[in-house]
Amino acid sequence: MAWAAGWNWQLDGWIVVAGVLCAVAAALLGNFLVLRKMSMLGDAISHGVLPGLAAAFFLTGSRSSLPMFLGAVLFGVLTAVMTQWIRDLGRVDEGAALGVTFTALFALGLVMIVRAADRVQLDPGCVLYGALELTPLDRWDLAGWEIPRVVVVLGVVLMLNLVFVTLLYKELKLCSFDPALATTSGFHAGLLHYLLMSLVAVTAVASFESVGNILVVAMFIVPPATAALLTDRLGRMIVWSAVLAALSAVLGHIGALAVPEWFGYRSTTTSGMMAFAAGGFFLLAALFAPRYGWVARTLRQHQWAWRVLAEDVIAVMYRWDEREPGGAVRRSRLQKQLVTGSFALRVVLIWQRLRGRMRLEAGGYCLTERGIRYGRGLVRSHRLWEQYLVSAAGVPLERLHEEAERLEHFTGEALRQRLVQATNAPRRDPHGTPIPPES
Repeated sequence: MAWAAGWNWQLDGWIVVAGVLCAVAAALLGNFLVLRKMSMLGDAISHGVLPGLAAAFFLTGSRSSLPMFLGAVLFGVLTAVMTQWIRDLGRVDEGAALGVTFTALFALGLVMIVRAADRVQLDPGCVLYGALELTPLDRWDLAGWEIPRVVVVLGVVLMLNLVFVTLLYKELKLCSFDPALATTSGFHAGLLHYLLMSLVAVTAVASFESVGNILVVAMFIVPPATAALLTDRLGRMIVWSAVLAALSAVLGHIGALAVPEWFGYRSTTTSGMMAFAAGGFFLLAALFAPRYGWVARTLRQHQWAWRVLAEDVIAVMYRWDEREPGGAVRRSRLQKQLVTGSFALRVVLIWQRLRGRMRLEAGGYCLTERGIRYGRGLVRSHRLWEQYLVSAAGVPLERLHEEAERLEHFTGEALRQRLVQATNAPRRDPHGTPIPPES
């Protein structure tokens, strides 16, 4: 591959390192933004820092890094504070408060930039995509090592975020899930919130120059959102988000070099491809995550539908056997009774035969001893529920069968014993039909 042959560790290596540092630093804090339903705060801060950049230029007359950084951080924190203030004072949701705040500050920044247009150059492409490819050119000499300035800054930010998350993990966890409980437990939830927002602002500003608006916002949200699909435990979610963010940065830069070759181009924007790689991981998780993925949820839904149909077949055959003992039931009769498709019923009947609950006999199906025991449990659950719904819930008779049929599929022997106690061990259901014994 041409991209591998042209790989230069002094350039490409530092680009990947800068991308990984930015992505992981943003993802660490992004977990708590996602949990607090403040996913777009990173986007708001990245827009809201523009007045700070312009104000720093007006006050100092230069574009040196430190004043710009301080001005941007100040307005980044102001964005978070104003968002909270507007939400509390105006009693609007988080999204509306963010929209009001960042559009107002961004508009103010544009006005200030226009006033200084003859003295400062604003590159819209740099604002959107950053200048990640140029980061290896601006280096600092640290103990004889030539290290890109952006790598040093992002490394410090990453360590700061890591220390913050590690030391205040318990407090962040409690405040994210239950701020009221955190306050009553002695934690100052408001102070922790503003400290988190300050670090989000610092991370966004530190990353803004090198990777631009797109990658900062993507890494705040996409890796944590992907990790949330993979696990329900916060600690694992943080680890997963950091790993996915780092992989997105590495694969994004490789993709920026390799993918354009397929279409006859040399390369594309690295930060954009990193964000695209993060989106690709999210798509894979949304489809194939073991619990929340679309495939897994679809399989569980179909599995449950097959189980309900199988139990309905057994229960219907048991009821018929109560009235006509020993008679074989034809498939056509079952299909008509259950109003189901021929294919689904064939599959269920084969499945029940393999499980030893029924057998073929005289052109029809009969329950085996195992099937009779299983059907007895289902019918007993159904009729006990009918009795309970009448005596304890006052459900009308015409609705009993429908309600009990839904509940019988969730009822085991232990719950049946509790129903017996709650209904004083009835021998018949409300329709007068005998309730079969437990065994």
